[in-house]
Amino acid sequence: MTEQDIMQALTGVRHPAREDKDIVALGMVHAVEVTDGKVTVTLGFPKRRDPLTEYLVGSTRATLIREFPDMENEVRTVIVDEAPAKKKSNILDLDFEQVKDIRHIIGIASGKGGVGKSTVAVNLAVALARMGYKVGLADADVYGPSVPVMTGTEGHVPEAVEEEDGRQWILPAEKFGVKWMSIGYFADRGQALIWRGPMACNALKQMILQVQWGELDFLLVDMPPGTGDIHISLVHDIPVEGAVIVTTPQNVALADVEKGVNMFGNKGVEKPVFGIIENMSWFTPAEHPDEKYYLFGQGGGVAMARALGLDLLGQVPIVQSIREGGDAGEPVALGSRPDGLAFLEIASRLVEKLGKKD
Repeated sequence: MTEQDIMQALTGVRHPAREDKDIVALGMVHAVEVTDGKVTVTLGFPKRRDPLTEYLVGSTRATLIREFPDMENEVRTVIVDEAPAKKKSNILDLDFEQVKDIRHIIGIASGKGGVGKSTVAVNLAVALARMGYKVGLADADVYGPSVPVMTGTEGHVPEAVEEEDGRQWILPAEKFGVKWMSIGYFADRGQALIWRGPMACNALKQMILQVQWGELDFLLVDMPPGTGDIHISLVHDIPVEGAVIVTTPQNVALADVEKGVNMFGNKGVEKPVFGIIENMSWFTPAEHPDEKYYLFGQGGGVAMARALGLDLLGQVPIVQSIREGGDAGEPVALGSRPDGLAFLEIASRLVEKLGKKD
């Protein structure tokens, strides 16, 4: 293996915001070193923070693992000289500039995966927009971003805009009256994002604080399932007001709800949980709309909310149209069927809850 082999492989790593050119053509590969059993690639970045730094580092690592699976790899970054900015830039540390006009930043969380958290988050955002609110959603599930598919925005290529002082911001996608941002916009479908915790946390911070959201009533943050580094980073580095927790009725999911509630209430986090949404509450066949089959048990979310002293914001049934809408990129909250109306009722209860808080 030679340096030329590695450079050729790295031509597959493209910068979405720079005319989709590869990092080699852009001169970002500062150095390549091959030693016994190890490849070290150094990427050069300007002093101004590139909005896609963590994505490019992660994509470079993924390429090295894919193309040279028998070699240990390391990706480093260095700051390289550039032409001076028009004005002194002060964005090495991201601030709250782009979220200062957002009234409520709400995390949508779950104690475990597989409960339909992202489906609930997307439809809740659409329901709030239908009610006349200005809404955005940040897909913080960096390991399994599904918002692009659920909203039919997979083809969106984020643009970066630069202000006079040298600051750069990412423009979100807009559809159904909602502004959407997801790490999925920067990766090919099916591409694994091989990130350690700190890298994922930094990417998440950029995905929220470096996006030009504008004025919003609600910014929903679709968090990854469980509890961990990303959740702690989110509540520490982002002005999250509180959270809504999604669960299903069965005991294994409810047991993890309590862990999630305890995490938000833990000393050092101390963020309120505004309520619980019970998803997949029952199944109703389209041919028999008055029948209910409790496939995962009955009343678990109601009992858990009561035990934890929280509000049950609503129950969402298992309906085939919800799955079909998610796969087709058409959220069911756009319609007037019972499944869509369920999300409107949940949105109304959340607005009422926050109104009392205000």
